Amino acid sequence: MTNCLDFRREKLADPRHLSPGALAHMSDCAACRGFSAEINENEAQLAAALDVPVPEGLAERIVLRRRAGARNVAKASPRLWAMAATVVLTFAFGFQQWKDFSSQDYARLAIEHVMHEPESFTSTRLADPQLFRSVMHNFGGEMQASLGKVRFMKLCPVPDGTGWHIVFETEQGELATLILIPAKRMQSQREQATVGGWTALARPGGQGYYAVITQSPETLGKVDELVRQRVRWRG
Repeated sequence: MTNCLDFRREKLADPRHLSPGALAHMSDCAACRGFSAEINENEAQLAAALDVPVPEGLAERIVLRRRAGARNVAKASPRLWAMAATVVLTFAFGFQQWKDFSSQDYARLAIEHVMHEPESFTSTRLADPQLFRSVMHNFGGEMQASLGKVRFMKLCPVPDGTGWHIVFETEQGELATLILIPAKRMQSQREQATVGGWTALARPGGQGYYAVITQSPETLGKVDELVRQRVRWRG
């Protein structure tokens, strides 16, 4: 059964095409109908005002530049930057929608996010080590050494706003996902969960908390230790 979290992820991922389950949920949920109407209005304004394509990762790069206070930004047409700004505002809207979403199930939520984005394991996106370091720095993590080869990075809607979905390959060839969740503080020092063959470990760090997700407990232990050894968290 589709819940509010599932519906809003689906709506943000593909506003024009909703599954039967999502449509049924929307008909019964006033809050999600309002969310859908806001997204539809945003999409209509964007389509009417701008007709240039957004390069892959532009929104993420703008967010990073804005947070880092960079003065020199890449040259682009005013219309392109207007579109990029609209993309960023869409993420800001998502933050407000999820601001009051309450859940203490940090590790489980991280697994659910990974399960909703299987393309992260078959796609290469923003696979730039320097960009990854910038993401980590802005979140509050200082890299002491490399975690491995970054294969995928994406700015995603999460229960408390927008976070980073990162897939990397360790030096031993093991795939792992790192989810960075801002604005939510964990009361405990760790939380672990297993759902649908995936296992995750969440810990406080940086601007909120982070979660490591793998497909086996053995790999999870090794990757968790790797992150703890090679990332120094501020705050």
